[in-house]
Amino acid sequence: MKHVIPLALLATCGFAAAETPRQIADGYAATQAAGFQPSAQRGGEFYSRKFGVSEKMPACAACHTEQPAQSGRHAITGKDIKPLAPVANADRFTDPAKVEKWFTRNCKEVVGRECSTAEKADFVAFLMEKR
Repeated sequence: MKHVIPLALLATCGFAAAETPRQIADGYAATQAAGFQPSAQRGGEFYSRKFGVSEKMPACAACHTEQPAQSGRHAITGKDIKPLAPVANADRFTDPAKVEKWFTRNCKEVVGRECSTAEKADFVAFLMEKR
């Protein structure tokens, strides 16, 4: 089942007060059924998966590289992108509004739909492990 939760509702789970990637992941996980645990493995599979919605941006790694602790480049605009992994960019996944903004935009462009909160939790868990 797909879970897409508005940011206002996530605030009731403590998500709006999140200041760390772990708190962001935990906020998303809190919207899932009891016992759900974010999975770095599932997040890595999602990150690398080729969705085929866009020829120039078939996967997250198309812009963020296979090594998310390195800088990337937008596949269409050529704009530099700071590292996605929090270990290499301390500002990543610390502002819930920015996190939702970029998930919304990038999921629609790359995945072709809103990402579920479970996918978001897994994605953040994956990036927290990248060095």
